[in-house]
Amino acid sequence: MYYLIVVVFILMISVRQINEFERGLLFTFGKFSKILNPGWRIVLPIVQSYRKVDIRTKAVDVPEQETITKDNVSIKINAVIYYKVFDAEKAICQVENFYYAVSQLAQTTMRNIVGSVTLDELLSEREKISSEICDVIDKATDSWGIKVENVELKDVSLPEEMKRVIAKAAEAEREKMAVITKAKGESEAAENLAKAATVMGAAPGALHLRTLATLNDLSSDQSNTVIFAIPIEVLRALEGIGKNIEKINK
Repeated sequence: MYYLIVVVFILMISVRQINEFERGLLFTFGKFSKILNPGWRIVLPIVQSYRKVDIRTKAVDVPEQETITKDNVSIKINAVIYYKVFDAEKAICQVENFYYAVSQLAQTTMRNIVGSVTLDELLSEREKISSEICDVIDKATDSWGIKVENVELKDVSLPEEMKRVIAKAAEAEREKMAVITKAKGESEAAENLAKAATVMGAAPGALHLRTLATLNDLSSDQSNTVIFAIPIEVLRALEGIGKNIEKINK
């Protein structure tokens, strides 16, 4: 009876629960034996030991890093990395603390890759740079049994003087585009005016009708001062009359 009680007691203290999102590593006399799947598992005291590993995806904030871009601009940048354990044995047996190791590797890789691109490339191609960082970290952590799923650059902090320089550059670019747009508008307006003048010159009396239409528009506002412009056709008619009178007199 005494031995039965001892056996039952040992079995009771030997039961370990592994949750669905965990995997257990069983060690016998300090040597790795097998992976413990979710459920109740027997771990004999003294002889055996075990360690749980969470296999869910982890979101780890990479601390803000100060680095210098390829064009010698000092910036501060931080990111978030998503990874999960796909091989619990490697994650425990191949690296002392994979949480700390992944964080340090992410910081170093982020500084190295950001330092190899210019500021403009960093600001305009965040997804591409994030993908490069993810690929480098993923290759390095394969031997640790860790799969890096994604890396996202969260924020890029620039010095105040650099912000002012970028603002001035953006303002100059907008002014250049405004001048170009205005010049294009003037060019198109000149072309349309030239076409209108050609049409009016080809039609007798068209310019006179246009002049009368303009005067009619101006007459709607009594505060306007109207300067009457004599059409060129009238002057030509007067010139013709003058020449006829001279011929008659001769």
